[in-house]
Parts: sequence; C-alpha cells; structure tokens
Amino acid sequence: MWSTFMVTDEEGRTVGPAVSGGAMIAPGGAPQGPAALTGMMTGRSTFGGNKRRRKTSTGHAMSEAQEGKIKLAFFVAIVGVVLTVLGVGTEFWVELSPSKSFYNNQTCLTAHYGLWKGCTKSLWVSEIDPNRESCGPAELPGASNCTYFKFFTTGENAVLFQKTTRKNLNVAAAMLALFSLFLMVMGAICITMALSKDIIFFLKPASVCFIMSGVLVLLSLIVFHQSVLAFLASDHTVPLQHNLSWSVSCVGCAGVVLIVGGILFLLLALPYSPWQRCLPQKNSSS
Repeated sequence: MWSTFMVTDEEGRTVGPAVSGGAMIAPGGAPQGPAALTGMMTGRSTFGGNKRRRKTSTGHAMSEAQEGKIKLAFFVAIVGVVLTVLGVGTEFWVELSPSKSFYNNQTCLTAHYGLWKGCTKSLWVSEIDPNRESCGPAELPGASNCTYFKFFTTGENAVLFQKTTRKNLNVAAAMLALFSLFLMVMGAICITMALSKDIIFFLKPASVCFIMSGVLVLLSLIVFHQSVLAFLASDHTVPLQHNLSWSVSCVGCAGVVLIVGGILFLLLALPYSPWQRCLPQKNSSS
C-alpha cells in the first residue's frame, strides 16, 4: 500500500505530497519520478502509434468520391484500349481499288491490308455501284485470299498490283502499335494497384503510360500512311485509288481517347483540385 506525506523545501514551504514508492506528485497533480517515467514511456509509444496510423490514413487512402472519379477515368481509358485492339488486329487500314474496267472482264480485283496481313478480293462488276468508277468497296461479297506479311519472318516485301511495299515503314508502324499496347497494359496495372491498395501515387505513372500510348498510336498512323504513299509511288503501271478504311478510324479515335484518359488521371493525381482553386477566385472577384 502506498503512503503519502508532505514535502517541504529548505525554507519550510510545502512543495507537494509525495508517494512512498519514490514518485512525487507535483502541485498540478501529475506524478513525478520512476512511476511517472514509466507512464510517459507508455504514453509516448501509444501516441506515436496513433500518429503513424493517422498519417497513413490521410496520406494514402482515398475517398469514395475520388475512387468513383478514378473508375470513370479508367472506363474512358478502357474504351481507348478496346478501340486500339480492334484497329490493330484488323486488316482494313487501307483499301486499294483499280478501275473496275481495267481488266476488261466481268470481275475486278480489289485489295486491303493492315499491319499484319493483306487480302485481295475478286468482285463482280455487275454488283458494283454504276456511279463508282473503281472496284469496290471491299465489303461486297466475293472470293477473298488473305496472306500474312513476311516482314517479321523472312523480311520479304509484299507485292500488290505490281507495287512493292516498304517493309521498314510497315515494321516501324507495327512496332509503335505494339509498344503502345504494352504501355496500356502497364497503365491498367497501375490503376488496379491504386484502387486495390488505396495509393494515389500510382495515378501518376498510369497517366504517363496512357498519354504515351495515345501518342504512339497516332505516330503509328502517320508512319503507316507514309508507307502507303511509298507503296503507291513504287510503280505506276496499274493506277490505283486508295482510301483509309474503318480500322484507321478506330485507331485514330483510340489515340485521342487514351490521351484524354491520361490527362484525367493526371488531374486526379494532383494534391489539389484545379476547379476548387479557380472558382473561389472568380467568386471573390465578382
């Protein structure tokens, strides 16, 4: 059992009660001595633990509203990824059509190709629009023959309508498209980590990945168009009319959507909201 007694100084003035166990109670009521030291150490460790948990919750966790915005931006990016896969995986990048009367026959030949393979199709002249001078379009029914390009295996150029492709440009366009798909996968992984671990920092590399993938997709379109122009200039024996087809439209829209999605992720990764900084200034000025 603890016993208390009064402590006085050298002049006889009362300083405060003390506990016989060695701890002294200050006038304010706080114990001092070994018992107080033990309590302070215990309290310090508890306070430090609460502080670390509070820092973790405020530094990394995201609110439900912010999580909803991230999911919405992720949906926009997924649309761009789907359009890219659809465009890159199909062979309707460009359609090549000679005159429907060039062969002086009941059938005419048209061709279309993409990054990986090219197809030729024989169409009946009677089924072509009378107002159309060239053979086509390629969507009409007919006998089709598709072959994969040998750019990536033997390194041979393809020959269509006595014209020769430029494999360097075609390979460059395909590599740009593949690298953009790789960046899309990396960006999707970063967004998945951000949503599952509640770490907003992953939004920054995700925004860089999606913006770069969109830029590479658009560069792939430019390089492919240059390869088509070089293909048409290789020979002038057979006059051809060329038209960029729906696969190019998918890839072009995908590039724009991916860049927009990356910018949205970049805005969400900022420590402050740009709109909240602009609106108070407008209200105060008005």
